[in-house]
Amino acid sequence: MSAAGLLWAVLCGLLLPPVTADEGILHASGSGVPPVTKDYCIIYNSNWVSLPKSLDNATFRALENLTSTVLCSSSEVPSGIMKDKAVVVMRGNCTFLEKARIAQNLGAKMLLIASKPRLSPLSDNKTDFEDVTLPVALVRYSDIVDMQLTLGSEVNVTLYSPPLPEFDYSMVVIFLIAVFTVALGGYWSGVAELNMLSDGQVALVSELKSGRAIGSKNKHSNLSLLTLYGFLSYSILSLIPIFHSFYLVYVIISVFCLASAMSLYNCLAALMGEIPFGQCRIACCNKSIEVRLIFLAAFCVAAAVIWAVFRNEDRWAWILQDILGVAFCLNFIKTLKMPNFKSCVILLGLLLLYDVFFVFITPFITKNGASIMVEVAAGPFGNSEKLPVVIRVPRLGYSASTLCDMPFSLLGFGDIIVPGLLVAYCRRFDVQTSSSSVYYISCTIAYAIGMVLTFVVLALMKMGQPALLYLVPCTLLTSSLVAWRRKEMKKFWKGSSYQV
Repeated sequence: MSAAGLLWAVLCGLLLPPVTADEGILHASGSGVPPVTKDYCIIYNSNWVSLPKSLDNATFRALENLTSTVLCSSSEVPSGIMKDKAVVVMRGNCTFLEKARIAQNLGAKMLLIASKPRLSPLSDNKTDFEDVTLPVALVRYSDIVDMQLTLGSEVNVTLYSPPLPEFDYSMVVIFLIAVFTVALGGYWSGVAELNMLSDGQVALVSELKSGRAIGSKNKHSNLSLLTLYGFLSYSILSLIPIFHSFYLVYVIISVFCLASAMSLYNCLAALMGEIPFGQCRIACCNKSIEVRLIFLAAFCVAAAVIWAVFRNEDRWAWILQDILGVAFCLNFIKTLKMPNFKSCVILLGLLLLYDVFFVFITPFITKNGASIMVEVAAGPFGNSEKLPVVIRVPRLGYSASTLCDMPFSLLGFGDIIVPGLLVAYCRRFDVQTSSSSVYYISCTIAYAIGMVLTFVVLALMKMGQPALLYLVPCTLLTSSLVAWRRKEMKKFWKGSSYQV
């Protein structure tokens, strides 16, 4: 496994709630019978004004469209045209609060500022504008145009900001994806272990019959302690350059496309191997290969390329990213084998400290007080590019955020792969000791409990959580308890040899 692949195993070991700002809803109603209504996104500053939480407490105002002016001077509009109305003007050279003071002095009851560029937070200094009490909000210019086309020239509008729901069903989807990937990856690793032991028995019988010396051959290299320490050092040294280097993001994206395409091929080829038909072959360079595998390789490469080209299409590209990410995690869990429980404890323990440090400690070190792990996960350069190291699921509930953007709940690959390595070791230990999958099932259930605990803390604290903080203790303690109850702790700690 490449160093970049190892980095992804822990990079973004983080569970993030959707990022929210002061977002609200512009509710517009036309003059038809029955009236046609439509909602639009607004950005406002909650320190300037408090908006109603629902439409029940909101006051409607007739909308006056003055997008032909920027309202930097009271002489730009006729006298009395704003009286008791909601007014929409364009952004200009003057500040938002300067516009608001002019609108308030002219009798307006609400000010909407139409913006052709992307909506941004309202952050003017209100120290010199304490007398301004007018509700001010930023709205997309395209929405104002749509409003006129959809609702007509006579429109009544109001502003409100409903609270975000405490729980969103996107968390359920993330939970199912994570548990499914860990359970399937662990099971696949056990199947590979069983096949290896069967091949070893056949090889042993063959050597005994031929009279050759019996040798120990192991095609699967385990993760050594030296590799563990080198892996952690590499991860720490690599995360900081990603935080500061915009171009390194594209390197990670390129390598992810290659690694995910190979992983998807390995996963689908394993399934295809169980299909007994369509096995015609072609010969090339003294070798033969199944035609269906050639088409499968082309399909996997095409999937990775399509994602790379359309990765910023939030409406559907997240589905392809999640599929590629699940394949990457499955292949990683199946391929990288922990030799014993001791290595699992060291790896998971060190990565737990790594995760906690970059989430909770780095805000006290960075100049802007930002968590390096959170910034890398959400997009280290103003969200212009996001690293493909997370499972992304859009929020499924209706809110102001869904109008303004497509907010996502995120789960880092590290929160799947790192505990998944322990689950895979438990499954292989079950195979080696014929223990009826008790270690594998127990560790998988512990992982699910750890995920639920993470969601609970996330809902209570409303900030990004290092999920390994809850997953690692749950899985390690459960595995230790099972080994202690079965009186197999020594064997579980040192690992079972591959002797037949």
